[in-house]
Amino acid sequence: MVIEEADRRYITNLGMLEQLSMLADAMYRGYWALDASRYISLQESMEEEGEVRNPSSPKRLRMVHGSARENKDTYPVDLKGALESLEDVVAGMTEFVVLLGGCDRMLRQPYDAYLYNDNIMFGRHAEKQKLMNFMLEHGSSGGVPAVLPVIGGPMVMKRTLLAHVCKDERVRSHFSSILHLNGDSFSTLADHDHSLLLGKILVVVELVSDVDEDDWAKFCLAVATSMDNGSKVVIISQLKSTERLGTVESILLNTLSYEEFSYLFKTLAFGSANPVQHPRLARIADELAREFQYDSSLGAAILFADLMRRNLSVHF
Repeated sequence: MVIEEADRRYITNLGMLEQLSMLADAMYRGYWALDASRYISLQESMEEEGEVRNPSSPKRLRMVHGSARENKDTYPVDLKGALESLEDVVAGMTEFVVLLGGCDRMLRQPYDAYLYNDNIMFGRHAEKQKLMNFMLEHGSSGGVPAVLPVIGGPMVMKRTLLAHVCKDERVRSHFSSILHLNGDSFSTLADHDHSLLLGKILVVVELVSDVDEDDWAKFCLAVATSMDNGSKVVIISQLKSTERLGTVESILLNTLSYEEFSYLFKTLAFGSANPVQHPRLARIADELAREFQYDSSLGAAILFADLMRRNLSVHF
């Protein structure tokens, strides 16, 4: 409930954003722990049923039992850690909730933070707030545009994060237009007529290779001289070296944690169906999520989850 309420508010305090990240981590660990406890009960019931039906315990059944014992040795440790994480964050949550009540509300559709228009916008609670804060702050002094690099590997939702924040009502009204450039076009901006680039503009530059310092300085000068004060530049890149181009601290997007990835995968795979009613499938989905998360295959996970959801709708 606290995470959902935080997603509906504008949070500018850096300390609150750090605590929001910890709350989100504990939440996803809690969801995973709850599912894991169901898997243990399911495995125990399967063992009992198998032993009753076949006391001789064939090789295949013994292999399943051996795997189950290993899982049961592992699960209690993880469950205990998840419970301790939840207890820690809940114990220090009172001040966060009080401060959250003083933050302005956002205007948006329910669940917009998770799934919208067939695009994935999941989690990234603190990152969304940091990006939004950058866009709504006043422009840099000295005629230099404010530049924020958003850096992360492939399929970590860099573009989707930016698109989601740009849908916010305050952000849309803050800028007169949004200009999208790539590594081939940004360096030529200074050589063209800027009569159409009047007003407060958000410039999004996607870089796939490193840039020359002189070319970047020329580009920033063009932004500062042709656009109104308050225009901003956001860099999207996989290159860590682009951090040097920023005037503010970069936003670094890492691969989702296993617990968070598992929650996302099952949300997509089951849709409106309740995973509790399909514990065997839920466990399969959990194991698939681990494989996809290990390979950082978010795109493949989305496609496979969609296939599971379609099959669920047909068979159930």
